[in-house]
Formats: sequence, structure tokens, C-alpha cells
Amino acid sequence: MTQTETPHDAPHDSLNAEQVGYKQTLGRRHVQMIAIGGAIGTGLFLGSASRLHSTGPALLFSYAFVGVIAYFLMRALGELVLHRATSGAFVSYMREFFGERAAFITGWLYWLNWALTGIAELSAVGLYVQYWFPTMPTWATVLIALAVVLVINLLSARAFGEFEFWASIAKVGAIVVFLVVGLIVVIGQFDIGGHQAGFSNLWSNPGGFWPSSGDFNWYGPILVMSGVVFAYAAIEMVGVAAGEMEDSDREVPKAVNAVIFRIAVFYCGSILLLVSMLPTSEYKAGISPFVTVFDRLGLGWMGTAIQVVLIIAALSSLNSGLYSTGRVLRSLGMAKQAPAFTLKMSKQGVPWAGILMTSVVFVFGAVLNFLIPNAFEVALEAAAIGVLFTWGTIFLCQLRLRQLVTKGVIPASPFQMPGHPYTSIIGLVFLVLVLVGLAVSGWQSSPYFLHKTTFLVVVFGIPVLALALEIGWRVVKPQVVANTGNRLRAVWSDDGPTYGRDVSADDLEPDENAVV
Repeated sequence: MTQTETPHDAPHDSLNAEQVGYKQTLGRRHVQMIAIGGAIGTGLFLGSASRLHSTGPALLFSYAFVGVIAYFLMRALGELVLHRATSGAFVSYMREFFGERAAFITGWLYWLNWALTGIAELSAVGLYVQYWFPTMPTWATVLIALAVVLVINLLSARAFGEFEFWASIAKVGAIVVFLVVGLIVVIGQFDIGGHQAGFSNLWSNPGGFWPSSGDFNWYGPILVMSGVVFAYAAIEMVGVAAGEMEDSDREVPKAVNAVIFRIAVFYCGSILLLVSMLPTSEYKAGISPFVTVFDRLGLGWMGTAIQVVLIIAALSSLNSGLYSTGRVLRSLGMAKQAPAFTLKMSKQGVPWAGILMTSVVFVFGAVLNFLIPNAFEVALEAAAIGVLFTWGTIFLCQLRLRQLVTKGVIPASPFQMPGHPYTSIIGLVFLVLVLVGLAVSGWQSSPYFLHKTTFLVVVFGIPVLALALEIGWRVVKPQVVANTGNRLRAVWSDDGPTYGRDVSADDLEPDENAVV
């Protein structure tokens, strides 16, 4: 250690070794649109239809409340990123604050979440394309869609950013057009298919604003929050992209602070107008509510445009999945917690081996989904649990970071979480309640026990997943011990670096042969 180093330098050198090889090529416009695009996807364009039908106008409350939690999440992530920007993201933070075992669990759950989500998105693209080409084989659509996003990801991080930029432009553009048309229709109280639009529909909707009679339950808007969470999934992509930003210290706070505004306008604004334009009973699962509205207005071409946007949203999700899993797998690989080939990078700074590994899973999974669709529903619910766990790790790492800052162990992040520690605690409690909500809604979903998919995944699937991860950890632990010199605990203890100040960056330095 030189005289200019601080006690904090050595552990950070070791952790930052995983950044070797990456290129900081994501600019301001990429970051801003990645932040926007991560908050807009099929959860809004398609998934909101079934929730409107089953919940009524009170769905507006559900989206707003979960939106606040999502803002808390992004502020917690922002504090972590400005503490240390890394492409390993949540895996790297868990390694720093909770140790190697926690990093292993976090990384593989995050990979599983994206792998299964990507399979679902590929399958969805096949169905969307059949809107125009009913006879086109879904396998052909799957291969074409995967080839597009794979080529983009293998080119460079900047190519990924460019695709997300234009995909976000398309998604935001569609929402803005709807908001403008919707405001004119609602304020002007136009007739839509025999129904008069207007804000009065908020309370004159069958059952009122918060329906609780007939097929509705008073706790419906609360229970549906468990599904709304997944509409906001991928909002945390900014954390993964931070390691390849030109200036993460400047761009991340701007992107994070704008999240609450975007949620209020794009999500809550859209739901408010949808509720004000038609009775919620008119929206049907499997049909985009935006398509329903434009069809009723006689603007069928706009409905067709929304179908195009649905495909773009699915491709954007696939693109994000390949990007993030490639980086997370490399972070795991450097710690000997994933196969050694996941370390390989191209000269453009792309962890191509990990990206290809996820692509192979996408293909086999999509084929399996077409052959046994019912079995795949279980896997998709398991992916949803991965989202909850990832969000939980962000809140936990922020709490631990601030605890160490308070003890004077590490410097304070320049972008701190407001309302600490209560905001992160509220976020964690909410995620636990979401898990309970998933079990309850899963139990109510069918009179047949074996068809209560979500309930079965929560009650039986989580223990099975925990057992699989524990077995996996025991398998890789000897290699991790050898790689770290048995330094498996968190980098920081309450009184300073856990293993002293002699940690070298060479401990985690990638092999020169890994860059090909």
C-alpha cells in the first residue's frame, strides 16, 4: 500500500477487478432511455388488461403505491452505484457486504429470473407475429428474434444502448400518443362504442372506485399489487449498466430521480385514462387495453401499431436479459462460482460466453414451452420470485452500506437514500407481503389443488429452489475457497476490512487468455 492509499483502497481494488475489460461507452441519452424503457414493458401494454378487469378503477391506487416502492428501490440502488459502479451489480454488492455465499445465491437467482423471463418473451413474440402472419411457425419467429438481439449484444455495450434507446423511443412514443388522445377523449367526454368517457367513470364504474361486491373482494387492489410488482421489473437495469456508463456519477442520480415522475405519467396516467374511457369490465386478458380503446374509437391502425410496440417491448426485454446475464455470469465466473468460460470477453468489452450460454437456454426453453406450456407456467412463477429476491438484495445492501458509513468504516455515498433506514425497511416488508399475496392469489386461482400454480411455487417451490442453491454452493465452495484463500465472508466488518489491508487486485484478476 502506498502512502496515498486509504484503508478503503485495497478491498475496493479486489472488488473492482471484475471491471477489467469493460468499455465505458454508454452515454447520457442511452442511460436516460434505459431508465425509461426499464419501466415500460408488456406489464403495462398487455398485463394491465386482466388487472383492470379483476380489480376495477382502484388499480390506479395499486400502481401508484407500488410505484412509490419502486422509487425507494431506485434510490437505494443509486446510493450503491455511487458508492461503487460495477457491471456485477447486485452480485458484486452482495459479495462486498454479505460474502461469497450470498453473491452465489443472488447471481444465480438473477440469472434464472432473466433466463425464464426471456423464454416467455420469445414465446410471446411468436404469438404477436401471428397477428399478421397466422401460418408462420413459432420456431422460426423465435430464432429470428433471438438472432437479432444476440447480434446486438455481441457487437458492444454501445450497440445494446442504441437498441434500448430506440426501443424506448417507440414505447414512450406509443404511450404519449395514447395520453394525448385519451386526455382529449376524456375531457371532451366523447362517446366510445356507446359509452361516454369522463373522469366520472372513476366512481360510476360498476362497483364504484373500489369494488367489493359480486365477483370483487375488498382486498383485491391490495392483493393485485403482487402482480403489479412484475410490471415494474427490469427497472433495476440501470444498476447493471452503471459499470459501462461514461459518467455514472452524473447520470445515475438524474435517471433515478426521474423515475417517480415517469411512473406517475406513464403508468398512473395511462391507468387513469383507461379507467375513465371504458368500464373496466370491457378490458379482457390477453388483449392490450390500448388496442381495445383504439378499436372502440375506430382507430384500428393505432391498435395495429400497439401490436408492433408489443413486439418491440418483448425484444427489449430479451435484449436486457442477454446484456445483464452476461455481466452477472462473468462476475460469478471471476469468483469461481460459474463455469470458467463465462470469463471470456471480446475486444469490444463484451462477455460473449455468458451471453451465448443464456441464448442456448432461451432456445431450449422456448421449444419446451411450445411442447409443454402448462409445465412452463411453474417455471415462470419461479422467475417472479427471483425479481422479489433481487429487489430485496438491493434494500439489504443499502442498509448495510449505510450502517458501515455510520460506523466510519467506508466513506458516504454522494447520493444517499432519503428516509433511511425506514424507506428500505418499508421496501423489504412490502416484498415479504407480496410473497404472501402471491400465495393467497395462487390459492384462489383455481378450485383444483394442482392448478394453484403460484401457491404451489411459493409454498413448495421456494424450499426446492433453496435446496438446489445450497447443493450448488457446496459444489463450487472448494473452488471459491481456493480462489479467495478461504476469504468467504463480507469484505467489510464493523471495524474495517474483514481480512485486513493486504487484499490484492491480482486475487480476482482475469486470465489474459480470457480476452479473445
